[in-house]
Amino acid sequence: MGKTRHVFFVAFLVALLVFTVYVLLDTFVIVRRIETASEPQNVFELSDSSQEESDSEIILTENSYRDGTVSIVITEERVADTTVYVADVRLSSADALRTAFAENTYGRNVTQTTSAMAASVHAILAINGDYYGAQQSGYVIRNGVLYRSTANRDAEDLVIYADGRFEIVQESAVTAEELLERGAQNVFSFGPALVENGAVAVTQYDEVARHMVSNPRTAIVLLDQLHYLFVVSDGRTEKSKGLSLYELAGFLQEKGAQTAYNLDGGGSSTMVFNGRVVNQPTYDGSIEERSVSDIVYIGSSDRKG
Repeated sequence: MGKTRHVFFVAFLVALLVFTVYVLLDTFVIVRRIETASEPQNVFELSDSSQEESDSEIILTENSYRDGTVSIVITEERVADTTVYVADVRLSSADALRTAFAENTYGRNVTQTTSAMAASVHAILAINGDYYGAQQSGYVIRNGVLYRSTANRDAEDLVIYADGRFEIVQESAVTAEELLERGAQNVFSFGPALVENGAVAVTQYDEVARHMVSNPRTAIVLLDQLHYLFVVSDGRTEKSKGLSLYELAGFLQEKGAQTAYNLDGGGSSTMVFNGRVVNQPTYDGSIEERSVSDIVYIGSSDRKG
């Protein structure tokens, strides 16, 4: 009898181990391509006047870009022993603010580097998104298409509407379908909100779960109508300590942020401008890009994608 119990116990442990390994592989390794991303619904439809603007001369330097519809200026600043890269973005239309999936595919563990995704859509400027693929819940709406409606009740989302407005919402208070009906073009489920209505929305004690206080960070900011900041900070190196959420929020408030939202940080934090990685992304202790699920980017009617 004792031997039988021992056999059953060992069999149970083996089964538990196999199940645990499968869950880990399914979560972090096994690639599941669920759906090819749809073409953006808000692609440029140029009137005669906007066509004239788009045909205007493109002025490109190492740290700036300007055409008839898009203006980008990138600066480098030091904040709390950390290098921060700030891209000041002005648009004539919210159509230029877009998102993209790794391999143009919605799924789990489908990843590419930010620079590879940026190249695939001919982005002028790109930053990493919310790494939706690392989570099994949390709303995913991209370029006006709903991909995941499973709520994470603790999530604080950023909604970007078709006219370029930002709104912070709680997933416990609204469904993804309702956001789509309101005109949401993109919804990010990471957070938290850093600035709301011009006021810092985090405290010195707030932090993304399971992460160190000082980290590389990525944030997207609304200053005014069609006026944004894309922000990435370095961290985890001798030259750049990294920022806390509170430090980042205070910095963005000083920049005039009306709404600022924290995207995936740490090893994911990457900014790409005109095909060049601007910052010093850190991954596994090395200066290199981490592959992620998605990007936020600025496109132009003069470029494909």
